[in-house]
Amino acid sequence: MAFISLSSLLLSITASDKHILHCLLLLIVILTFESMSGGLKLWYTDSDSPPIDPFQAYGYWTATGLYILRALALLSLPQVLCNFLGLTLYNAFASKVTLKGTPLLAPFICIRTVTRGDYPDLIHNNVNRNLNTCLGAGLDNFIIEVVTDRPIGLVKSPRLREVVVPTDYKTKTGALFKARALQYCLEDDNNILGDNDWVVHLDEETIMTENAIHGILNFVVNNKHEFGQGLITYANEDVVNWWTTLADSFRVADDMGKLRFQFYMFHRPLFSWKGSYVVTKLSAERAVSFDHGLDGSVAEDCYFSMIAYKNGYTFDFIEGEMWEKSPFTLLDFLKQRKRWMQGIFLVVHSPAIPLQNKIFLALSLYAWLTMPLSTSNLIFASIYPLPSTSWCNFLSTFVGAVSIYMYIFGVIKSFTLTRIGIGRYLLCLVGAVLTIPFNIVIENVAVLWGFIGKKHTFYIVQKQYKPSFNV
Repeated sequence: MAFISLSSLLLSITASDKHILHCLLLLIVILTFESMSGGLKLWYTDSDSPPIDPFQAYGYWTATGLYILRALALLSLPQVLCNFLGLTLYNAFASKVTLKGTPLLAPFICIRTVTRGDYPDLIHNNVNRNLNTCLGAGLDNFIIEVVTDRPIGLVKSPRLREVVVPTDYKTKTGALFKARALQYCLEDDNNILGDNDWVVHLDEETIMTENAIHGILNFVVNNKHEFGQGLITYANEDVVNWWTTLADSFRVADDMGKLRFQFYMFHRPLFSWKGSYVVTKLSAERAVSFDHGLDGSVAEDCYFSMIAYKNGYTFDFIEGEMWEKSPFTLLDFLKQRKRWMQGIFLVVHSPAIPLQNKIFLALSLYAWLTMPLSTSNLIFASIYPLPSTSWCNFLSTFVGAVSIYMYIFGVIKSFTLTRIGIGRYLLCLVGAVLTIPFNIVIENVAVLWGFIGKKHTFYIVQKQYKPSFNV
């Protein structure tokens, strides 16, 4: 009975109430961690324990190294602060996106999916599903386009277009992988769109929702910014791998925090963006292009955003979510992270992108690259305790507390009580926290593997599976 009463209560509260409760929970998590770590000295002072001189106790070089290890945690402070502000300043629980105009007056929209052609059944199913969703949402002036390296036999229709990239096609700079296919669509001989038309870029497993279509329509009709992006969640319908799905709850929070904040507040990709649920004005996309050589081919989305940022284009956040699946295996999860790390590394170290445009991305990257060193603090902090300034202790704890809460928030945003019930909902919250050590290990292995592995590679995870039952 208690569970039923709690479920009824949670289902009855408004989006604003949910946002207030979420902000209070975030504040409680931060205050709890700050109190436990001594970042906030609520019931004791430094005089309670005699300070030590680490340089005398451990030696000069050892003490210096220990302080450097502690300071590495602050590399992620800018992105953590943006996540905190994004999660608190903007309501994260608006459930329905309302159209601000009629779809009949919207410009032409091309919904473009790029694939190697490895999973034709997946493409056919998702294309049909997205087509029906678009029509059901009132979208009229559009086409769905599949760009593939191998023919997949898409049914010919005024609403559907299959573009096969010739095996002998080469871009001017030698771009490869997805960037090569995307650039092929922009060539004069292949492009069927006008400069004022819009392109919605999806991955082959991406499922559109009515809310996302309404958000896209509001964005393109407003026509104030050239680029936009929205939220992607990973726990819809069948969950193939609970470990990777709960680990990806962090990415959901990252979208609602850092991504929203940088686009709502600055309209710039300070920390880059993702490669799916991307909306671009064609004239701007062609001006930026995807033809940026090998360095722009591994994380083509990140490189594209930095060039667009450099060229003065503006970005905005699009309301409404789309659905994807987390990697089906731990190995795929690991290889996916490795490719992202290597691709972003190439972007950050590209001489074509000025430092002022990639400084925050660089800080984020090096916070990731030094994660094995930062993680070692879990061991060294107990063996070699260090006296630290109050502000440093407070900020380090703030970084950790917000990062842990993002896993919790990702579950809150991804799952609903009506779908899984209060019992499984609470288990998912606990499970998300329990996946944090697993995620730390995966990220550390990805960093170490990425250092010794070849940089210009593009690994595609398994994306097609046969569900055991329908949800």
